[in-house]
Amino acid sequence: MDSKRVAILVFFPCGMRIGYDAKRLFGNFTGLGNYSRTLVQDVACFHPEHDYHLYTPAIRQHPATQPFLESTQYTTFVPPSGFFQSLWRSYGVVKQLKRDGIELYHGLSHELPVGLMRAGIPGVVTMHDVISKVHPEWYGAVERIIYDQKVRYSCRHAAKIVAISEHTKRDLIEYYRVEPDKIKVIYQACDPVYYQRQPTEQAARTVAQLGVTTPYVLGVGSLEPRKNIATLLRAYQHLPVDLRVPLVLVGKGKRHKQQLQQLLAQANLEDVVYWLENVVDIRQLQALYQEASALIYPSLYEGFGLPIAEALLCKTPVIASSTSALPEAGGPASCYIDPTSPEQLAHAIEKVLTDSAHANHMREQGYQYAHTQFAPARLATQLVDYYS
Repeated sequence: MDSKRVAILVFFPCGMRIGYDAKRLFGNFTGLGNYSRTLVQDVACFHPEHDYHLYTPAIRQHPATQPFLESTQYTTFVPPSGFFQSLWRSYGVVKQLKRDGIELYHGLSHELPVGLMRAGIPGVVTMHDVISKVHPEWYGAVERIIYDQKVRYSCRHAAKIVAISEHTKRDLIEYYRVEPDKIKVIYQACDPVYYQRQPTEQAARTVAQLGVTTPYVLGVGSLEPRKNIATLLRAYQHLPVDLRVPLVLVGKGKRHKQQLQQLLAQANLEDVVYWLENVVDIRQLQALYQEASALIYPSLYEGFGLPIAEALLCKTPVIASSTSALPEAGGPASCYIDPTSPEQLAHAIEKVLTDSAHANHMREQGYQYAHTQFAPARLATQLVDYYS
């Protein structure tokens, strides 16, 4: 814990016993897991007056989960292994919450357990998005039904709802008829690593060790159609040849990657792309952000867009879609494009690569926006205040 984080701790005369759904905290190492870990870590850091209890059906040993297992700030409960372990999180956990005297339970990813309200335990639920409602064509029928039932139940039985963006709040109101006063928008903070930049020499050395040459532009996210990497590849065909700098793509997705590779072959751009599927060290990713000429994020739909906030904290210009919640993540200094227009995206990339004054303005203003909007202490206090 660095000195800046300690200096702004907030103390209250008495604390609550707060329980968290920690399934993804201990078992997911992408978006929902990162959200869970960062949120719990921040509220415990800035509000140590409360007791924090983590409930998970299983624990995966991983460097990201070790702080929660080693710290005395957290009490973790895992049910005995057995046939019904997979259902425990949705049904059996309430009995344990009552035994532990939990005064408030926070479901961190769309779900609350059945019977929580009857047990007299107020439930808060975080809603990240309602993509399956907005774009049902991206999901199978069974997946849509299951997701819809979980979200509908949680919206009805939650005492309070946290939406991670204004856009998600609007979608909840439109698609699930939730009363606006029941929803509070609380943005998500980034991992603490991003609030202190790496020394330039260290970042450059890390990028070189990954086999990446500068200058380059960066794309971060799973390789799936929704992320719209195909439009980014088509944009490269509209760039002047001398501006076709390496495109570094960080993310996994075997099936869609094959489709993207076919597109590259057809465009004779195979040598342009660096595929980095195994960037597991967060400081490696931070270095890639810092050294990039821009982050390109042409996604068709996001509940928030965390890589955008991470890039801004690394003083990296951001070019993103003008859709969904992405302008909230990127702020007024980022560049927004029509995600269906490769030509528009190419023009935005060209301007960042050739106009240094424009790029520097995006860096400085984007950094200030992210540090203000996504300050961990501010967001943690918003959440704890909302609990009470």
